[in-house]
Amino acid sequence: MSSGGRGQRAAMERLVRLMAVLSHAGKDGVSAQTLIDVAGFGQADPLSQLAREFRFLRQQGWQIDNIAEPGEEARYRMVKGDNRLRVALAPGQRAALQRAALLADRDDLVASLGLPEEARPADVSAQTALTSPGEAFDVVVGAVRRNALLRFRYKGSLRVVHPASVLRANGTWYLTGLEDGGEVAKSFVLSRMSGVSADAPGTAQPIATARRRSPHPMRWPVDPATEVTLRCRPEFVPDVRRWLSAPRSERRLDDDTVELVYDVTHRAALRTRLHALGTRVRLVGPEDVRAELLAELREMAGL
Repeated sequence: MSSGGRGQRAAMERLVRLMAVLSHAGKDGVSAQTLIDVAGFGQADPLSQLAREFRFLRQQGWQIDNIAEPGEEARYRMVKGDNRLRVALAPGQRAALQRAALLADRDDLVASLGLPEEARPADVSAQTALTSPGEAFDVVVGAVRRNALLRFRYKGSLRVVHPASVLRANGTWYLTGLEDGGEVAKSFVLSRMSGVSADAPGTAQPIATARRRSPHPMRWPVDPATEVTLRCRPEFVPDVRRWLSAPRSERRLDDDTVELVYDVTHRAALRTRLHALGTRVRLVGPEDVRAELLAELREMAGL
């Protein structure tokens, strides 16, 4: 067998091993380090090699998500399903159809799009109290769809919330809504909510778009708004979008470079995600943000 043939066979065997481990892990997922060990990438930037394999699998229609909390080691889950519909749609079309399928109770589309079992919408009656994350998801989606007031415990306090939307960012599901008597909409992590119940349909007030807050931590109002410019190779743009969400602007500088501009109001959240992206992305400016990142890296290295 030629060296090229042996290389192709080794690459296919590596993909088969990765898919077998991801499939066996199910909804709990598997750590990035475990996948690196299974693949046998060696020492040459194994995270980038793993990202390359994921890009290939996603191009074939497989849904592979990082379900780890921001700042924690990446943990990946592969969702099984019929790939044909997902392959036929562009990423933006697929995301829009996923949201529509959830809110329209189209369980058949949910299956075809590869959403996890706990994301399947259910017909939720008023005053249904549930505690597990999967079941809480159903109650919350039902409340958004029926404009019903939500009641739940979060961070040790009882909350009464007028729901606005359910969104997913970096593998985490968030409820965005306005607490009863509040002025600014907040975001709540669904998996941290307990004792979730919904009042009768129509009991919640509509939330104006201007009062809603993005669930993405980089846009939480912690710091003054800063325009941040990043650059990366074209093949890494999906990774950057996955960690940082959609940029304010994106342009191709040449065959090897794409420039993305973000409006950031939470610099620590930005730095955490840049650490996760590693060498796949380059922080161009502004200089004060670059200085903060370098200072943090020096502290982490003990320099």
